[in-house]
Amino acid sequence: MSGHSKWSTIKRQKAVTDAKRGAVFTRLGNMIAIAARGGADPDTNSALAMAIDKAKAANMPLSNIERAIQRVTDKGAAQLHEVMYEGYGPGGVAILVECATDNINRTYPEVKNAFNKKGGSIADKGSVAYQFDRKGVITVKATGEDALLAILDAGAEDANEHEGEIIVYTDPKELAKVRDSIKYAGLEVVDAELSYEPNTTVELSDEQQEKVMNLMEALEDLDDVVATHTNLA
Repeated sequence: MSGHSKWSTIKRQKAVTDAKRGAVFTRLGNMIAIAARGGADPDTNSALAMAIDKAKAANMPLSNIERAIQRVTDKGAAQLHEVMYEGYGPGGVAILVECATDNINRTYPEVKNAFNKKGGSIADKGSVAYQFDRKGVITVKATGEDALLAILDAGAEDANEHEGEIIVYTDPKELAKVRDSIKYAGLEVVDAELSYEPNTTVELSDEQQEKVMNLMEALEDLDDVVATHTNLA
């Protein structure tokens, strides 16, 4: 893998801040509702279990979690649609925006407006996504060769150290299994999620990087956005 991007680190820090002020609950609720389509029991639906874990880590009330799961069976609730928007940011960096929305006619203009206001442009479907691969990404609070070997033995495709942690990459279908194996090995898992990882990364000047970060944060601030990805190094 090309390594953990600067945006990945900033996004995690932003998620902690957003969680403290409750701004992340809408996004987490949408993630849970989408995952619950595969089954409302987290014991048999690993995607739902991981979404619930994220919600609990953000101190999301249990009642909110339960309501999000119930949206799947509530015929009166607005149905969520998963949609991916693609675009380019300053310096030509590639950007993917995952959304969960009950109104695409609202979401698309909001995403497009964020791109336009921050020096980017929305792109045609398929023109950007080919530059990314779907991967499971696990963050482990550990360093050193012994930890790396244990992680690889757990079934990881690749792993590398980054700022006092080990970033682990897996086949998407193996994410939950590898995560559980890493925990069983006695290592602390900080986070586990499905992500779009770039095939190659782009390096920009400090000024251009700042512009890209401003765009990414503007996209992340939209209620319907579930996740963002970029090939910025």
